[in-house]
Amino acid sequence: MSAATFDRRNERVPLAPYLLSGPALLVLGTLLVIPLVATAVLSLHSFSLYKGIQNVYNFDNYVDIFSDPYFYAIYARTFRIALIVTLLSILLGAPEAYILNRMRDPWRSGFLLVVLGPLFISVISRTLGWALLFGSTGLVNQGLVALGLIDRPLQFMYSETGIVIALTHVLVPFMVISVWASLQRLDPQIENAALSLGAPSGTILRRILLPQVLPGVLSGSIIVFALAASAFATPAIIGGRRLQVAATLAYDEFLNTLNWPLGAAIAMLLLVAILAIIVGCNRLVERRYAQVFE
Repeated sequence: MSAATFDRRNERVPLAPYLLSGPALLVLGTLLVIPLVATAVLSLHSFSLYKGIQNVYNFDNYVDIFSDPYFYAIYARTFRIALIVTLLSILLGAPEAYILNRMRDPWRSGFLLVVLGPLFISVISRTLGWALLFGSTGLVNQGLVALGLIDRPLQFMYSETGIVIALTHVLVPFMVISVWASLQRLDPQIENAALSLGAPSGTILRRILLPQVLPGVLSGSIIVFALAASAFATPAIIGGRRLQVAATLAYDEFLNTLNWPLGAAIAMLLLVAILAIIVGCNRLVERRYAQVFE
């Protein structure tokens, strides 16, 4: 055995990183991991209308979900809304981030505060405000009727359109922040150099801006999609009982029908689906970052 091999085997493992990360891991395990494990175990219990939750472990709740078209419609609506909100956030947030990046202080600080403003308001207050705007006698319908664009009030409440608009309003800032972070790495002189060499605006956008912005767009899309798919307050207030999504359905199973195992199964399937999508998109983000910054 060589001396170098002996030294490596007898080298002491530093304990400082483990001691410093220990409290954070303890909090994470207590507040996140343990409740998730408990929810997963709860989803395997049986439920009887007369006997309540029984200590019988099986996969009946998951079988019921996968065998009932009603649950397929709920999950399809949930991910459809999340996808539309994500696409709208990209269309609105990416140009906003580019404009903010080209601004100078104090204009940049003022407009950044406007963009981030929805995050400073309580989700309940914000959603109730949208509910007042979306009513048949609300400001939105009254304005459209006054302008002659519609003859009768539109149905924003209890519709997917209202949920999409309200969620997009609060989730666009996450896209702006993600794209702006990517634009910070872009040297503005590259665009000026391309212009001086006669490159058209479309070529600059396609060959210079998009490759730099795409990782931020993908990162922002992951955040927006996950938050939109798991949102509860906005779909509950704007959508009501008539337009269920996975989060509101799990809530109803817990507190209305008291079928906690089925509600836990709905929540676990939603979590697994979101994690699978996040992991897949994260692979794309990492691959794109590797291509851009090689």
